[in-house]
Amino acid sequence: MKKILKAEEVSVGNYILTGGELPALTIIDAVSRHIPGVLGTHESLEDERATTGETYTRPEVFEYKKKKHRVPKVLVEGNHKQIEEFRKK
Repeated sequence: MKKILKAEEVSVGNYILTGGELPALTIIDAVSRHIPGVLGTHESLEDERATTGETYTRPEVFEYKKKKHRVPKVLVEGNHKQIEEFRKK
């Protein structure tokens, strides 16, 4: 069937899922984000951005091991330039 349809095999990772829906959505997201206008601006691609893991929006205060932690204000305000500067510190 693969030869008849001239289908190309694509992998989204080395793991097993219960169906094809999630891999299909992953591919749709990965491809569509490169279509002009889908994300709004080219800067939204963030392909080259290295992340520190400090990406956070809500809740502004979270509890871990019975201690409350406040997320830095800059991470919840949505100003990507300031967030990037915060990450570099």
